[in-house]
Amino acid sequence: MENFFSKERLKNLLLQQGLIMAFVLLIIVISLSSDRFLTTDNIIFVFRQVSVIGIIALGMTYVLISGNIDLSVGSLVSLTAVVVVDLHDKIGPGPAIGVGLLIGLVVGALNGAFVGFLKMNPLIVTLGGLTALQGLTLIYTGGTYSVIADPDSTWYAFLGRGFIFGVPAPVIIFIVLAVILSIILTRTVYGRYVFAVGGNWKSSRFTGIRDNLMICSVFIICSLMAAIGGIVLGSRLMAAQNYVGQGYELRVIAAVVLGGTSLMGGSGSIFKTVIGALILGFIANGLIMLGYPYYVQWVVTWIIIIGAVWLDVLSKRKILWTWP
Repeated sequence: MENFFSKERLKNLLLQQGLIMAFVLLIIVISLSSDRFLTTDNIIFVFRQVSVIGIIALGMTYVLISGNIDLSVGSLVSLTAVVVVDLHDKIGPGPAIGVGLLIGLVVGALNGAFVGFLKMNPLIVTLGGLTALQGLTLIYTGGTYSVIADPDSTWYAFLGRGFIFGVPAPVIIFIVLAVILSIILTRTVYGRYVFAVGGNWKSSRFTGIRDNLMICSVFIICSLMAAIGGIVLGSRLMAAQNYVGQGYELRVIAAVVLGGTSLMGGSGSIFKTVIGALILGFIANGLIMLGYPYYVQWVVTWIIIIGAVWLDVLSKRKILWTWP
């Protein structure tokens, strides 16, 4: 019995299952404070609410594992949503979605080229991209509000508002993408290369891995996920404001870091990113049910980011597990 509760076992348990344990504890605490929290309708609502953030977080996981960061995803969501909604009535939903995906591809390729091939700092590149994309959004719309004229007559509404066997379509899209990207990350040579580049890009180069191409590819994946998130968000709202994606980048990074992906690169998991996104969603939902104003979520998000990064740094330095 003493060996079962040994210090080494507790360390391994916290390392491997700490996030799941924290998630369960969170659910228990909030459910004790509100009898509506664990109802089926509320759970489905939370899953639907976090789906867009979760989709973008999947791509951000790849970028962070590679040792980089992308701050432009929120502005890309705004641009994609506005363009797709605006073009919907002009060229049809299918071509409009295609344009939105093309925008994501181009933005990702540019970010990847600047960081991967020109060796520019990803923080500076994507921070510049954040402002540039927001400016392009305002230029495109002229500051006006984009709306789909007849939202009830288009299949595009299904992506954000539809249900399949009682499960919201955005949740299904999120789950399918999570499964695909998880398989790629954990079961393919490409996935191993992403981890290798993030762990030590100089060493990976000596093994024959083209780190510039790998970095470019993860930025493309991230931007495509942001574009898909913008498409789903536009479908849910059937309209798009110029700043509809504002602040998404911080919530996405919080979800990924909370899921255990290191900002230093080289480690991470799609599954735990999904859990991280759900934790943020349930926290936000719980705070509202407990009567706190929505902007309290911003403070909580900040605390989560600081706390997760702090734990990551201590863990990397082997300080966290040096118990007396």
